[in-house]
Amino acid sequence: MNSSEKPVVFSLGDHVVYPLQGVGLINKIEEKTLRGNTCMYYEIFLEISDMTVMVPVERAIELGIRPIVDSDEATKAINTISNKLEQVPVDWKARYQMNVDLLKQGSISSIAKVVQILYHRSKIKELPVQERKLYDSALRILIDESALSLKKPRTELEALIFSKLEKDPKEKEA
Repeated sequence: MNSSEKPVVFSLGDHVVYPLQGVGLINKIEEKTLRGNTCMYYEIFLEISDMTVMVPVERAIELGIRPIVDSDEATKAINTISNKLEQVPVDWKARYQMNVDLLKQGSISSIAKVVQILYHRSKIKELPVQERKLYDSALRILIDESALSLKKPRTELEALIFSKLEKDPKEKEA
């Protein structure tokens, strides 16, 4: 590795979050030569799309690829979800761009916020196809990452997330 390359941050078998793509598993870390350039690559399997992607190690952080959050951060993100409606743009294109930007941030809290915004918007009016896909993707990433972080089944996390989305904010915790 030359001095300008960044060191490998993730290890074989690590689960990572790739913003806008989903939760993935690092299957390989290997040197490859593409278009005459040789560098180290992560091979990441994304279960959500049943796809494998090759990401240059030196660009992983720049692309927003990050480790799975710890259980405290996952719990905090899920607990911020409520059925409290937030003011969002009425124009779906502006709302869509706002939510894409939130997902690009890649944090579990921004993913949870997208789920909350689009879930409540869908209760008011059916989401356009692109927004529906964005919602489905954000929800899946939130469920997948939380399940890994909290070491619980996906079905349990999905039920918990929907209970938070449906809960009346005026109700007191039992």
